[in-house]
Amino acid sequence: MTDQQLRVSKIRNGTVIDHIPSGQALNVLAILGIDGTGGDVVSIGMNVPSERLGRKDVVKVEDRELSQSELDVLSLVAPDATINIIREYDVTEKHRVDRPERVTGVLRCPNRNCITTEGEPVDSEFEVLDDGIRCVYCDTIIRDDIASHILV
Repeated sequence: MTDQQLRVSKIRNGTVIDHIPSGQALNVLAILGIDGTGGDVVSIGMNVPSERLGRKDVVKVEDRELSQSELDVLSLVAPDATINIIREYDVTEKHRVDRPERVTGVLRCPNRNCITTEGEPVDSEFEVLDDGIRCVYCDTIIRDDIASHILV
């Protein structure tokens, strides 16, 4: 297959998330709240050859541009991802995700004794570290499988 051949056809309008670490595409869909029941048109490439990463995943979501909070959480599982905004089949914007200093209300703290999990009206809040995320209320640190803590 040459570089000129496409594995998945172009989209007219929407978002292409490229340079996702291999094996993380399904977590990206979870972050976006896409489970196949909402009618979203999605194309997924998993374990696609990549010069930069060796192997990578790619997700194309038609007719949707991502919110900043979605990009913030996405950056936790795919810190080197690039976001391409497509309009009328052309890339009109291209940028990398930025890791925020904090994320609020999008992740669940695994500590059952944390104030955010005890039914109090408090949104979860996590500080983003170089090697994970830390709950600002109870100091629990999550280093692995951050995607499993996403609030759906």
